[in-house]
Amino acid sequence: MHSSAVFLIEFGAIILGLGLLGRFAARFRFSPIPLYLLAGLAFGEGGLLPLGASEEFVAIGAEIGVILLLLMLGLEYTASDLVSNLKTQYPAGLVDAALNALPGAAMALLLGWGPVAAVVLAGVTWISSSGVIAKVLGDLGRLGNRETPVVLSILVLEDLSMAVYLPIVTALLAGAGLAAGSLTLAIALGVAGLVLLLALRYGRHISRFVSSDDPEKLLLVVLGLTLVVAGLAQQLQVSAAVGAFLVGIALSGEVAEGAHSLLAPLRDLFAAVFFVFFGLHTDPASIPPVLLPALALSVVTAATKIATGYWAARRAGISEKGRWRAGGTLVARGEFSIVIAGLAVTAGIEPSLGPLATAYVLILVIVGPLTARYTEPLASRLGARRRASKVSYVPEEEPYETADRRA
Repeated sequence: MHSSAVFLIEFGAIILGLGLLGRFAARFRFSPIPLYLLAGLAFGEGGLLPLGASEEFVAIGAEIGVILLLLMLGLEYTASDLVSNLKTQYPAGLVDAALNALPGAAMALLLGWGPVAAVVLAGVTWISSSGVIAKVLGDLGRLGNRETPVVLSILVLEDLSMAVYLPIVTALLAGAGLAAGSLTLAIALGVAGLVLLLALRYGRHISRFVSSDDPEKLLLVVLGLTLVVAGLAQQLQVSAAVGAFLVGIALSGEVAEGAHSLLAPLRDLFAAVFFVFFGLHTDPASIPPVLLPALALSVVTAATKIATGYWAARRAGISEKGRWRAGGTLVARGEFSIVIAGLAVTAGIEPSLGPLATAYVLILVIVGPLTARYTEPLASRLGARRRASKVSYVPEEEPYETADRRA
C-alpha cells in the first residue's frame, strides 16, 4: 500500500509538472521538449530529487511514447506520398544525409568512441524534428509558402530512412556480427517493402477493416494493432518504432484522420514521459564535460542544415528568400534524435553519448525556431549591404594634370 501510494504521488507529480511546463512553453511560443528534458535531469540520477517507485512505469511509458510518435508520423503520409517523394526528392535526401550525418560520425570518431557510436551520433545529427518544425511552420504562417513542400519532402525522406537506419543501429548495438546484421537489415527492408506494397494495393481494405464509427472501438483497434506489430517487429530485431511507423503508413483516409485526432493526446502524454525518461538516465554532472563538443556540433550541423534546405529549394526553383527560409526551418532537432540516442543509452555502449545528445538537442531545439524566423531576414540584410557596398564603390578618376603629364 505504501509503495502504491508513493508511486501515485510521484507519477502524478511528474504529469502535473509536465502539464505546467507545457503551458509555460505554449505561452511563450516555443517547444516544450527542452523543458521536459530538464525535468528529467532534475528527477534523475544526480538530480535534485531522484525518483524511486515510479521509474519502472516511466520506462514502459517512454517505450509507448516512442511507438506513438512513429505511429502518428506514419499517419501523416500515405504510401503513394512516400513513393512519389522518393522518386522526385531523393537527391535532396542524399545531400541531407551526407551533409548532416557525417559531422556526427566524425565527432564520435574524434572523441575516440568507436564506429558503433559514430553510426549512432550520425543519426542524432542527421534527423530534423518533424514535430518542432511542423509547429514552427504553423506559428509563422508558412504552411502555404512555396518552399514548405520542399521542407516537408526532406522530412518525409528522413522519416522513411529511419525504417532502414533503425534496424542497422539495433543490430550494431546488439553486437550482431556481419551475417546476423545483414539478415536483420534484409528482414527490415523486406517488411518495409511488403507493407508499402500492401498499403499501395490494399490500403483501402486495411483501412476498412480497422474503420469504426465508434471512436472508442477505433482507438482500441488501432492502438492494439500498433502495439502488436511493434512487439513483433522488436521480436524480429527490426525495431518497435519502425513497426509502428509502417502501421501508420498502411492506414489512410478517414481512418487515419480519426485515429490521428484520437491518439494525439495520448502521443503528447507518452512522448513527454519519454523525454523525461531520457533525462532521468542522464546525470547532469556528465553534461559540462561534453558541452563544448555539443556546441561545436550544433554550430556545424545548423550550418549544414541551412545549406541542405537552401540547395533543395534552389533545385525546386524557389526564390532566394524562400531558399533561406527553407534552410533555417530545418535546423531544429528533437524527438527522433533522442529516440536514436536512447537506444545507445539503453545498450550502454558509451557513457558520454547520452549527455552529448541531450546537450545537442537542448541547444538546437531552442535555436531551431530562431533560425526559422531570422535566417531569411539576416541573409537579406547582409545581401543588401553587400550590393550597396558594390554600388557605392566608384574608382576615383585621375586628376587631369596627372593624365596630361602622362600623355
